[in-house]
Parts: sequence; C-alpha cells; structure tokens
Amino acid sequence: MASLVSWNCRGLKTKISDLKDIINTYRPACIALQETHFKTTDNIKVKHYSVLNKNYDSDRASGGVALLIAKDIPSAPLQLNTSLQAIAARIHTISLITICSLYLPPNQQINQIDLNELVYQLPDPFILLGDFNGHSSIWGSSDSNSRGVQIEQLLTDHNLCILNSDQQTYFHQPTKTFHSIDLAICSPSIYPFFDLAIDNSLHNSDHFPLTLSDNRNNHFDSNRPERYVFAAANWTKFARLAAITTHMVENSSIDEAVYAVTRVMNDAANSAIPKAHNSGRKQNKPWWNQDCRMALNRQDKAWSVFRRYPTTSNLIAFKMARAEFRRIRRRSERASWINYISTITYSTSSYTPQGHTFFRCDGIHDPEVP
Repeated sequence: MASLVSWNCRGLKTKISDLKDIINTYRPACIALQETHFKTTDNIKVKHYSVLNKNYDSDRASGGVALLIAKDIPSAPLQLNTSLQAIAARIHTISLITICSLYLPPNQQINQIDLNELVYQLPDPFILLGDFNGHSSIWGSSDSNSRGVQIEQLLTDHNLCILNSDQQTYFHQPTKTFHSIDLAICSPSIYPFFDLAIDNSLHNSDHFPLTLSDNRNNHFDSNRPERYVFAAANWTKFARLAAITTHMVENSSIDEAVYAVTRVMNDAANSAIPKAHNSGRKQNKPWWNQDCRMALNRQDKAWSVFRRYPTTSNLIAFKMARAEFRRIRRRSERASWINYISTITYSTSSYTPQGHTFFRCDGIHDPEVP
C-alpha cells in the first residue's frame, strides 16, 4: 500500500483504465497528477476520490495538474497565488500534511522567484510532487541542465529534502533512453518517514508513477474506520437500549450531560447495528477476464525485455504487445457492457442493483468512473 502516488499521465481522459489499475494496486490516500490535458469544460469524477484540478490556459488541451484525494481522508484545498501549474491541499492521514502537485514544462522559462513564492505558500510539513523536467546528479541524472540547477537552488535556499535517489522515472521514446525528472521534495521534518519507489509500468504514459509510503504505519489502509450498516439494524433493540432519562441532564453540567447521552447512543448503536469495514477505493473492473490477463502478461514481458535490451526491434515488439492488450481490453469492456445492458428492461426497477447503476449513468455527460 502507498500513502501517496505521483504520476505524469500525459492526458487523464485516455488513461482512466490505467488510473484504476494504479488505485487498485496502491489504494493511495492522495494522487498527484501532472499533464492532465483538461479543457475548461472537462469535468471528470473518480469513485471514492475528490478531484481538485488546475487547467492550463491554452488553445488546445495541454499541461494541467490535479490532486485526487480519497473521500475518507480529511482534507482542505489550499488557495495558491502563483502563475505556475500547481495545486495543493492539506490532508490528514497519520498526521496533517500539505501535498502539492507541480508541472514545470521543459521549454518554459521558470522564474526562481515563482518557485520560492510557491514554497512560501505551502504550510509545513509539505511534500512537493511533480514533473520538474530538471536534470542533476543529486537525483541520478548523468548530466545537468539549467532547470536542475534551479531545483538544486530551491533545495538549498529552503533547506528541503529530496526523496529520490537514482531511480529513472521517464522514458524518452525517440532516443530509447531513461531519465530522472519526476521528483518528490519534502520538508526535513518528515523526510525520515517516507520511502519512495517507482512503479515498474508506464501505464501507457511515458512517465512511471512514483509511490510514497509512510513508514510510520505500514498498514495505513487497514486502519480506515468502520461504518454502520443501517439497512441491517435492529431498530427495536436500538430504541430499547437508547434510553435517555431526565436524570442524565437535569442535575449535570453540559459536558457531563453530553457525555452521558453520547455514551448511551453509542452503546445502543454498537449493540443493535452491525458494522462493516470500509474496503473503499477499489475500482471495479467487471470486464477483466483471462484474455485480458494473458495480454497484459505479454505486454509486461515485452517491456521487461526492452528495459534490459533497449533495441529498436524490442521496442517494436513492446508496442505491438501494448496495442494487442489495448484491443483486447476494449473488446472485453464493450462485451461486458453489452451483456450488462441486456439485463435491463422497461420493467427494471431503480431499486434493483442493475437499475440503480443504470439510472445513475443515464443522462450524465461526465459520468463517475466506476
């Protein structure tokens, strides 16, 4: 499990299935995305997550950043006064922390003052995640560029820490080379608590997702709160146990009365209403089958061969395997949807599982990703 994920998706609307794969694998509390390529009219929803996004003002869909925050995680967006492609929020997982997603385009002149002003606006402790397009030996690059020098200066001026070591995060297809340009920068107070790893798959982007795990709790996802199953409640028992008497409040202080009433209500609820652990965040894929699994294995195998031997022929073999997996996946998705729709008739009630899902989808132009 990962507490945080950062990924340059190179267009989110075409990477929804890949995003669901990432969520299913890591169940992250927060996902920082770069190059979402949203237009101002775009509005995408992801099940179990709140979406905060900042689009890049352009004639065509390009750039853009977003934060996906699990709905069971307390959070609050931050208003940033910056011209940079950045968005931030405060979330509370094990402790309160600020997360910022940042995209610095490679051919855009970035002012050092803008970077400094961004850092000043982030409450401590914070983690700055994104595609910086900077090269430096500090995070494993074989060369250095002006952007890398800027980032080094940012680290020095603000006494920040970088979680990257020498992991390669970006695949440059024209030269068939790998580079380190996606970074995770944090306040020194939380540096010892986070471990960074790189996903083995590009997920149809040219950037590998970065995953950050909080080593203060290796089972973060298992600590998510239980919820009451009200549909299975024994309300007769609850009414009998939730006996609030006048003596609880008449001769007591306000704090004592509130405590007494709350304890009675909680005890009654715990006795009369069953609980279920909120498994949450899992992105359902009813269309997944053996053909998809085998095609994905062939794609992963071809990619593994190319990583070891980056030749043109191996790159072509990987592209063919990837195209085959996409074709099989789309075919399976379509067949699964057609099979599901065939169960819906004019007499299907919205109270049935089929009807509930169907009527939620009907008429929605920007449907929630199931």
